Amino acid sequence: MAAPSASPAHDYEPAGELKIGQVGIANLRVRTLDVARLSSEMADRVRRAPKLFARAAVIVDFGGLAATPDATTARALLDGLRAAGALPVALAYGSSDNEKLAVELGLPLLAKFRAQYESTAGAAAGAVEAATPTASSQPVAASAAPAKTQAKAPAAPAVAAGQPGLIQATPVRSGQQVYADNRDLTVLTTVGAGAEVIADGSVHIYGALRGRALAGAQGDEKARIFCRAFHAELVAIAGNYKVLEDIPKELHGKAVQVWLEKEELKIAALD
Repeated sequence: MAAPSASPAHDYEPAGELKIGQVGIANLRVRTLDVARLSSEMADRVRRAPKLFARAAVIVDFGGLAATPDATTARALLDGLRAAGALPVALAYGSSDNEKLAVELGLPLLAKFRAQYESTAGAAAGAVEAATPTASSQPVAASAAPAKTQAKAPAAPAVAAGQPGLIQATPVRSGQQVYADNRDLTVLTTVGAGAEVIADGSVHIYGALRGRALAGAQGDEKARIFCRAFHAELVAIAGNYKVLEDIPKELHGKAVQVWLEKEELKIAALD
């Protein structure tokens, strides 16, 4: 009698492991449906800060328009953004028309994420506003250039009184993100290029800042950023941001503070 054949072994391990986590992604809230202008502004961002914006994943948010664009216009915008160097990856959640548009374009819908620059209650502000920066004519110790701003979000809750700050004792390396929820953040060493530090309060960095620092993440306009050696890819307070290319070279490498005054981001040397 023939021996029974052995059953084939089953491999129950998945071929790919899927995890959901935080990723660096920008939200482009379209305020004027001018494809050429939007594409030009994105190309300018990429040109001035390629490490930050080149091949950046972008959610396109049509929530700021009176009506959802048709598929032909939306495709033209997506093509324009790709030609500029960005990578539109999804549409932001919106109306039922917006959902139908996403299906036509073959893009996913992503929930309006809590941008690192906006209040969770705000339905108005996007992480990147279509605005053309103007050059600075102020002294170095004053403002560098009018900051890029988001639309006004509803007032966010203030950082809780007496809440101890978060202390980061080790370097924040490329690809890492440290977030101080409802409090200040103090980094005792350095923030590397490609790293991101975020606080609902102020950010204090006792080493070099080479990555991104975002203070007042839920709309606190009184928050500030302090660092010992300024080489930041981006700094932002309550949604108003600047990239290194927008900041006078005289401040590069210096100890600086960053604050917001009348919706204008100001940067001054501490020396």
